[in-house]
Amino acid sequence: MFELARRLISALALLAALVTGLATPTLASAQTPYLSLPAAEPKYAAIVVDANTGEVLYAKRADSPRYPASITKVMTLYLAFEAISEGRLKPTDMITVSARAASQPPTKLGLAAGEQISVDDAMRAIAVKSANDMAVALAEHLGGTQDRFAALMTLRGQELGMSNTRFVNASGLPDSRQISTARDIAILSRAVMRDYPQYYSYFSLRSFTFRGVTMKNHNHLLSQMWGVDGLKTGYTNASGFNLAASAVRDGRRLIAVVLGGRSTATRDDHVEDLLLTGFTVLKRRSLGETITVAQSMFEPAPDGPLDRPSVEQGDADQEGLRVILTDGPLSPTPYVVQPRMDVVPPTRAATPPKKATPKKARGQWAIQAGAFKSKSQAREQLALIQRRFASAVDDGEAAIGNAVGGYFRVRFEGMTADAARSACKVLKAKKQTCMVVAP
Repeated sequence: MFELARRLISALALLAALVTGLATPTLASAQTPYLSLPAAEPKYAAIVVDANTGEVLYAKRADSPRYPASITKVMTLYLAFEAISEGRLKPTDMITVSARAASQPPTKLGLAAGEQISVDDAMRAIAVKSANDMAVALAEHLGGTQDRFAALMTLRGQELGMSNTRFVNASGLPDSRQISTARDIAILSRAVMRDYPQYYSYFSLRSFTFRGVTMKNHNHLLSQMWGVDGLKTGYTNASGFNLAASAVRDGRRLIAVVLGGRSTATRDDHVEDLLLTGFTVLKRRSLGETITVAQSMFEPAPDGPLDRPSVEQGDADQEGLRVILTDGPLSPTPYVVQPRMDVVPPTRAATPPKKATPKKARGQWAIQAGAFKSKSQAREQLALIQRRFASAVDDGEAAIGNAVGGYFRVRFEGMTADAARSACKVLKAKKQTCMVVAP
């Protein structure tokens, strides 16, 4: 009780400061966003963290201020989990939806003012549907008002180490004063696993049914990538497409946060690439290799095609982001390994996938998944295809032959015509170069 009283007093003091100062801007200042990115700076920011050790495996603008959008709701639920664990809230408690909560713009559950919903259903709606009305209703139920609850969110974030984050609402709806960073969101993601592992499963829900209507989770990686079990997506026009995701493989957990993606698909692919590469780094380190992550970023130009760094120009028809694994230290090091963060969540056991029975090559067809000037680049592409598209290419035999015309070709041989066409269809759907090679 003393700790709760202390937090309430601190939150009220913070709220008073916000109300008398920054939270009530003048007409002139209200026309100037609190966060204004230079025109030349992309929205993109990202971080990949080893959740077991706190090591930052990759960071790009990880401390630059960004709009968190609906990832904000991770903190909303964190405070709800805290209240449940302290006995101040029960999942079976009923929340009455206020007029303010009911008036929130979509995405929302759509309850009318005066209707009631259980805390458990409200939290499921927040985690799965990203329901703005339920976020406000829960905030008002816990904090009395959304403003007071937002002050509690900011205070709790500061206590967790989120030094560059400020909340002014519980939903993440557009507000130029509500800012965070990729690093701070990773800190929050790790904290919710560490402090409330018994409730973390809310972020793993793939669907939620309420009053006969089933809603699917906006986090598509929950069903697309083995090992992913959370956390939260977010989007506003100002923020771009955001995602905080976590996955477990071989007893190791990684967290990837990507902010400012330009579409749902490219954001999801990017997060998947970062997680897969992170797991590859951890596995190869466990075998005694000295390896780190170098990043060749393909960031969207303001109104043009993807930028292509020189290291990638050997594969000029490849779109998206490709992560390079570099043996030994980088010179110069474009992205250094940064200090550990101060919260360490428990390792969650993962259920390994069932081992498929090896298939023998049955045909004379092949697919080609890229051609590269460097054999090492070809090997990296081969490893990427085998990691991301194992089920599509398992009928073929991986091969990189001698250079033809100065290029090393990445191929999967010995496939039937149908298998080759099917594999290329899968690869192309993820914007990977693929060509069917007839006998």
